[in-house]
Amino acid sequence: MKLEYRNNELHCEDVPLSELFLEFGTPLYVYSRSAFLENFRAIDHALHGIEHVTCYALKANSNLHILKALAEEGAGADVVSAGELLLALKAGFSPERIVFAGVGKREDEMELGLKEEIHCFNVESIPELQLLSLVAMRLQKRARVALRINPDIRAGSHPYISTGLNDHKFGIPAAQAAEAFRTAASLPNLEVCGVHVHIGSQITRPEPFAEAADIVASLVRSQRAAGLPITHVDVGGGFGVRYKNALRQEGLPEEDEDSAPPSAPAELIGAMLPVLKDLGCTVWLEPGRAIVADAGLLLTKVLYRKENGAKRFLIVDAGMNDLLRPSLYQAYHQIVPVRLETMERETVDVVGPVCETGDFLARDRVMPRIKQNDVLAVLTAGAYGFVNVSNYNSRLRPAEVLVNGDRVRVIRPRQTLEELVS
Repeated sequence: MKLEYRNNELHCEDVPLSELFLEFGTPLYVYSRSAFLENFRAIDHALHGIEHVTCYALKANSNLHILKALAEEGAGADVVSAGELLLALKAGFSPERIVFAGVGKREDEMELGLKEEIHCFNVESIPELQLLSLVAMRLQKRARVALRINPDIRAGSHPYISTGLNDHKFGIPAAQAAEAFRTAASLPNLEVCGVHVHIGSQITRPEPFAEAADIVASLVRSQRAAGLPITHVDVGGGFGVRYKNALRQEGLPEEDEDSAPPSAPAELIGAMLPVLKDLGCTVWLEPGRAIVADAGLLLTKVLYRKENGAKRFLIVDAGMNDLLRPSLYQAYHQIVPVRLETMERETVDVVGPVCETGDFLARDRVMPRIKQNDVLAVLTAGAYGFVNVSNYNSRLRPAEVLVNGDRVRVIRPRQTLEELVS
């Protein structure tokens, strides 16, 4: 993100964050337009020279203004619901650059995808193939399909965001791939065009991607030998981003790293290229987190300081209803003050107002000493942040703003109490 301290005050691009919370209040999601566009361009450029489509995964952040900017940049779209498909179309993504993924597509969602003539369905089971065939016959359409194969690769990410093992709900087990392709080829109104894999999210090492590429190449060759004209390979996304030490400054504590810093997406993609470039297929990617995560942050105000014996708490106005990741799978986000005023350190829990013990943003975190009414920035919150917002405890949904240089635009107003109770 275009984030730095200037005279000890945190700026996003050319805008002081203090101006944003004074004008728009907290909790507040803030995004840098230049950051997510630069992230997209870097990923897309990594496939330069190969026929490809870089699809943005709407599940990471589906704000319409962010989608429009990415569509204008030439991105494709990876959608997993009728709602995401309609958002993608409204944002201006070309239907021929949209893929429909997801393990539980409904019949009406298949109908919508077929009527809009999207490029492809990523199919995850034989029963799904059968239903899609029936829907396509009824509509007198031809459905292009890529089969999502589960390669049983241990990618090293959190169990809740790992998707490529045999005990996960996603995809068709590799041992059943040949049978699934035969079934797909035999069903009416289906055109089997591709192979799809997605091994998980927040993957930081190139080795799992290289292994997945080998499996994809083997499947392409075996299915071509069986008579299927495979022209499309979709290698998913899952490129990891930096959550610890996302922002470094002498006034901030250095955060302990659990492992080596994540490899850049270009390096992760590069691990697959030697294999993929010889297949003669169009390569599709589906990154989400790697495009928007570090382009966003969440501003939250410290309501109270509280001490229970040796335990110190910062009680803030953003809770698990505003940013679920820490409570859901103990995800780590660097948290920094908007104004740096001291070199004094303390260890605190940063907790929200929701009536759950699991409502926290950080535990046992070393931070600069923070006062009541200070404002904190929760970093790398652009992905899987607002999309998981809820009204739990009947709390209002936060606002979102987009920074572009020295300009600021509200891209989602704060929910009001009147809207909540209407």
